[in-house]
Amino acid sequence: MTSQVNPVAPATASAPSTFHVYDTTLRDGAQQEGMNLSVADKLAIAPLLDELGVGFIEGGWPGAIPKDTDFFSRAAKELTLKNAVLAAFGATRKAGIRAADDQQVLALVASQAPVVTLVAKSDIRHAERALRTTGAENLAMITDTVAFLVAEGRRVVLDAEHFFDGYRFDPAYSRAAVEAAFAAGAEVVALCDTNGGMLPEWVGEIVTELRDAVGIPDGLFAQAGDPLLGMHAHNDSGCAVANSLAAVAAGAAHVQGTVNGYGERTGNADLITVVANLELKHGRTLLVDGGLQETTRIAHAISEITNISPYARQPYVGASAFAHKAGLHASAIKVDPDLYQHIEPTLVGNDMRMLISDMAGRASIELKGREMGFDLSDQGDVLSRVTHRVKEAEARGYTYDAADASFELLLREEIAGERPQFFRVESWRTIVERAGGRGTEATAEATVKLHAGGKRIVKTGEGNGPVNALDHALRLALRRVYPEIEAFELIDFKVRILDTEQGTDAITRVLIEMTDGATSWSTVGVGPNLIEAAWEALTDSAIYGLIHADVQPR
Repeated sequence: MTSQVNPVAPATASAPSTFHVYDTTLRDGAQQEGMNLSVADKLAIAPLLDELGVGFIEGGWPGAIPKDTDFFSRAAKELTLKNAVLAAFGATRKAGIRAADDQQVLALVASQAPVVTLVAKSDIRHAERALRTTGAENLAMITDTVAFLVAEGRRVVLDAEHFFDGYRFDPAYSRAAVEAAFAAGAEVVALCDTNGGMLPEWVGEIVTELRDAVGIPDGLFAQAGDPLLGMHAHNDSGCAVANSLAAVAAGAAHVQGTVNGYGERTGNADLITVVANLELKHGRTLLVDGGLQETTRIAHAISEITNISPYARQPYVGASAFAHKAGLHASAIKVDPDLYQHIEPTLVGNDMRMLISDMAGRASIELKGREMGFDLSDQGDVLSRVTHRVKEAEARGYTYDAADASFELLLREEIAGERPQFFRVESWRTIVERAGGRGTEATAEATVKLHAGGKRIVKTGEGNGPVNALDHALRLALRRVYPEIEAFELIDFKVRILDTEQGTDAITRVLIEMTDGATSWSTVGVGPNLIEAAWEALTDSAIYGLIHADVQPR
């Protein structure tokens, strides 16, 4: 008896697009080391993927993983998807039984997902050694399971596991696995580079050979209802994106991947990079209207949910994707930004940034000032002073390419002659005390004396270490005059020891990141020890935050 199809599927779900963008962040991506997505996490990520405009969201393996069973149960009631359909992942039936009697196959039907993605062996060695069955029985498992699910009203995608390695070993058998899936009614067969070892030219040759042999139309000319070949790439050789593009160039019309390239080992193909390349370089329209412009925001939002820091050098959406540091680049960008950028950053919701370092010239400083809202085009003296001061500071250990807030304060000093005087520090000190021997906890205490709002303020704070204690003491001292500082929160703290050959006499650099809940900013401090460097970064951060909260010195 045919069961009810998942109500989260949009009304047009039964009419497949001629090109599929298939996301497997919630299933394959979740296998990344250190990632542990709860059901709530998956329910929060799925709408973001739908907003991006992917066609398929693979939610997990119901029946095999209790958490995934719960996800599909809740998704049927709680998710309303506008662009995507949910796909349940599972395996073909076990050897020796009917698909209709296999409990895990029945769990796929019970998930109510309108699409089922089956993983099946397409390498004869895996069929014989991993499944411990015959090649013929493995093909029967594919045929029986696909046909059963199609009869149950499901659209079926077959993930041909280890396809490329299997094809290079025994092309006839791997081709037979693909043919069996299509003959049984599979809509797509996704060719999997499961071990991630393929190179683009190998992928292109194999997809072309297979497409010709099986009679699959080129993806560019596929019509609704035509069988499609797809690509599922892993990044072990560093070629997952390139291999996906090579498969599409050879006629594949379905690409699988994960947001931010999540996945086990070295990850899966970064779906955003694949799609951006296809849309911006090949002129294909794959996402919903405006979806590409949301990629940076959505990639970062998903990073927050997974609790995995965004990769700054990620193509298209990384914070450094359009960041320029060399003075030569800046001079050219000042004339025409396209001279050193492969696309307009706003096409993917990103933006150009100028990084300030000892490589910076006057053009870099001018462009960075413009980015921050300062017009320095007719202020040659200021540009010269700032350029000289940056180079001198970096020689002493400062770095501004990751501390925009500190650079803005430096720029304000050179333009106005001084930075805003929100407070004047009289003194500060920290104490770390351990009562008892090894194994006992140390406590940290800091005292700050400063002048603000016409008052002398003395406050003591405790914390988990001297820097945390200083942060608390500074907040306690300032919040009486500047209650806006209550919204500030320290979210990152990095320490680097410079000139390590000097041993305990080395210079210390501290970078801190602060947020007010809406935006974040970074400051740098340098000193002969951790505490002094951290104090400079903390006070700069407080000043910058108050400036951008539109607070005037009191």
